[in-house]
Amino acid sequence: MSDEYDDIFEEQDDATELAEDEKEGLIPSYISTRGELNQAEQQNIVQGELWAFSKKRNPLDLAFLDTLHKKMYGAVWEWAGSYRRTARNIGIDAYRIPMELKQFIDDTQYQLDHNTYEPDELAVRFHHRLVFIHPYPNGNGRLSRLATDILLHYMGQDRFTWGAGDITKKGDVRTRYISALKAADNHDYSLLLDFVRSH
Repeated sequence: MSDEYDDIFEEQDDATELAEDEKEGLIPSYISTRGELNQAEQQNIVQGELWAFSKKRNPLDLAFLDTLHKKMYGAVWEWAGSYRRTARNIGIDAYRIPMELKQFIDDTQYQLDHNTYEPDELAVRFHHRLVFIHPYPNGNGRLSRLATDILLHYMGQDRFTWGAGDITKKGDVRTRYISALKAADNHDYSLLLDFVRSH
């Protein structure tokens, strides 16, 4: 077995670690390598995406976000669709998640109703804030990107390209994405706006 698969739960340096009790929530018993875990998650995510785009859906709903996370990860993780209960290297305190998510949804709905921002900027701000809250034990980036694309679809816009590369693997695309998110943490959304439509 390759060294990179010694620990199936080992994350990239900039990714969030699972708590021990969350690791116990792994459903498929056959998984013994990181590659198998990635493959199982990717297959589940594809099913979640097919469900999400099977009809026009408004992602500005807490129940929808929880259901989307469950559709994306429910075949792999018992806790899919449930909020995290532990601290992370990113995200708000766990006890604040329900209140912050409700405020986030209400704010975005207001911005949408009042045309506060152009569609791309509204979607970028939505994406950043959902990642910043980091509501679930894992899969927050992938969920946030898919939910953002659903929001764009709901607004009648084209999906983002997300740098037109594999954002989940180490490399230039992921580096640019993380840098853009960090700039947005400081209220500078320009890098993220450029990134999401780049090729």
